[in-house]
Amino acid sequence: MAKRPILLLPDPRLRAIADPIDKIDDSIKQLAKDMLDTMYEAPGIGLAAPQIGELRRIVVMDLAKEDEPADPIVMINPEILKFSDETVTTEEGCLSIPELYYDVERPAEVTVRYTDLEGRTVERAAADRLAICVQHELDHLDGVLYIDYLSRLKRDRVLKKFQKAEKLAKRAS
Repeated sequence: MAKRPILLLPDPRLRAIADPIDKIDDSIKQLAKDMLDTMYEAPGIGLAAPQIGELRRIVVMDLAKEDEPADPIVMINPEILKFSDETVTTEEGCLSIPELYYDVERPAEVTVRYTDLEGRTVERAAADRLAICVQHELDHLDGVLYIDYLSRLKRDRVLKKFQKAEKLAKRAS
């Protein structure tokens, strides 16, 4: 198991745009494994490479419930092809913004195209939790965080909290 440290807000790498992956080699397969190990240990249901400091277009997800077998999804160079007009509001959290949860409105369904670890192009319709998770994780690849969908007041409050925590941590070290 190769668990990697998860970057926390306000780390500037969380706001960077990730680079496309040109070829799927052993290093990409190892990155996907490391990301899944990190996500499971956190624990979370999704993780994007920028959250562990890798500015590459790869995300991992697993929406299996605790009593179900693992069902990992690895998406390389994912892109959303279609958004539904219908929206849903759900509570979201983020491993890079721990212990804070806010309601976010997003399209209820999406169609996503990506490359899997075998190099195959996959087109997949996603609804419910998967649609929300896909949108949340793909946002990370473009430097967008779920708090960007909140009111300015709430977003500023979250940023101030994490900036203060970062300053205190630096003083303590």
